[in-house]
Amino acid sequence: MEIGYYPGCALHGSSNDYEMSVRACLSTLGVHLRELDDWICCGATAAHSLNRKLAVALPARNLGLAERDGMDELLAPCPMCSAQLMKARCVLAEDQAFRSEISEIVELKVRGTTRVCNLIQIFQRVGYESIQKIAVQRLEGFRPACYYGCLLTRPPGVVQFDDCEHPSSMETLLKGLGAGPVEWNYKTECCGAGMTMSNESTVLELGHRILSNAAAHGANCMVVACPMCHVNLDMKQSAINQRYSAAHDMVVYYLSDLVGLALGISPDALGIPRHFVVRK
Repeated sequence: MEIGYYPGCALHGSSNDYEMSVRACLSTLGVHLRELDDWICCGATAAHSLNRKLAVALPARNLGLAERDGMDELLAPCPMCSAQLMKARCVLAEDQAFRSEISEIVELKVRGTTRVCNLIQIFQRVGYESIQKIAVQRLEGFRPACYYGCLLTRPPGVVQFDDCEHPSSMETLLKGLGAGPVEWNYKTECCGAGMTMSNESTVLELGHRILSNAAAHGANCMVVACPMCHVNLDMKQSAINQRYSAAHDMVVYYLSDLVGLALGISPDALGIPRHFVVRK
């Protein structure tokens, strides 16, 4: 299987361990990623609050590049990126005049025909049963709290993925690989996302609530599919402990980390030792 790939700024920057994990995992499953040539930032954190045309033009240029290069589908592992791309696609599909204006701005004909998907949808395409058959190691002993965050399933009318309030796609996949996901209350709550730079106290408070609830429900690790969620729950965990005199010691894995381990990929190849909190 070959699919278009939009890494976004995070996977080529602060969260390049996520890209290591995604590439190693999908390669083992026979999925070839064709990276979008000359991609640009999708404007996820700030553009929408500054200028509507800018907020649409940035992701629209990436959609135009994908269409130009014949990519019917585009994987965006970062939910912030995928949400921006999907929202732009919807806007362009609904307004022909605006679509023409945006095409002129980005100097590419953009029709909004390329479908955007997340990492879980690629695993679903491969097939959970197929992944189980390829797996060489059971994930016994892992009791993850599957954390979807606020963007992986929202806005539901745009994303159209899983149940926006009570998603279960990660749990289903991991149960089939031998893990024991826990039921808990914060799986779709916000971690603060990009506020980690502008309002750290809010991020620390939200992170403390999320980590506390996961631990209270018996989780011994967390699983995410978002680079920003990983930053706020893994890298910021020591700051959370200091702020709240807490003793959180919760390993935070990317979903591709656990699937990769089940497939027999080494932790080093997945980038797991580069996380701030590691399993003892």
